[in-house]
Amino acid sequence: MIRVLLVDDQQMVREGFAALLAAQPDMEVVGTAGDGAAALRLHAELRGTGEAPDVVLMDVRMPVLDGLEATRALLDPPSDDAPRVIVLTTFDLDDYVYDALRAGASGFLLKHATAAELLHAVRVVAAGDALLAPAVTRRLIADFVAARAVPEAPAGTVRLDALTEREVEVLGHVARGESNAEIAASLYLAEQTVKTHVSRIFTKLGLRDRAQAVVLAYESGLVRPGS
Repeated sequence: MIRVLLVDDQQMVREGFAALLAAQPDMEVVGTAGDGAAALRLHAELRGTGEAPDVVLMDVRMPVLDGLEATRALLDPPSDDAPRVIVLTTFDLDDYVYDALRAGASGFLLKHATAAELLHAVRVVAAGDALLAPAVTRRLIADFVAARAVPEAPAGTVRLDALTEREVEVLGHVARGESNAEIAASLYLAEQTVKTHVSRIFTKLGLRDRAQAVVLAYESGLVRPGS
């Protein structure tokens, strides 16, 4: 059963999402909150009762404490039992989304996404994957990173020194939003081999998932926006 915490300052959005998720046989809505501060308090309570959420759907712009700060508080310091965070956003957001990914969010979803897309997002993230497949996600990440000048000799390059040449190559493909199957086809490797490379990359660089891998690849200069 996937336990979900909904955080949004619009009551109708919370109620609509809650009704949809609760109707799924593999999902349970363990709580809802109208701002980031309330979400942190509720999360602490749920952890105390052993009902901590697996996934948090987090709105970005909220009163009291916004989604970015709430995401940082939930995921810092990193821990194995931390929830996966999906940031809820709209097209007109500023670089909050990019900052949320840097804070450890596993992806983001447009608020006007279909019911099927929302359910898919929760299941994908709960399974430990990052929600980075949609083209809109790749485009938004690239736009946000492009707005921040990437230095010619970025500090992140030092971290990449821990990787083998093949692992660096695989990371570049991951950062472009490719799946393991797509990477395997591009590099003429077995999909299981790619999966092993990705796992080693995450371990060596201390990454939780593909979302953080994308951010690091852009910040290190390995991948440039639009490449």
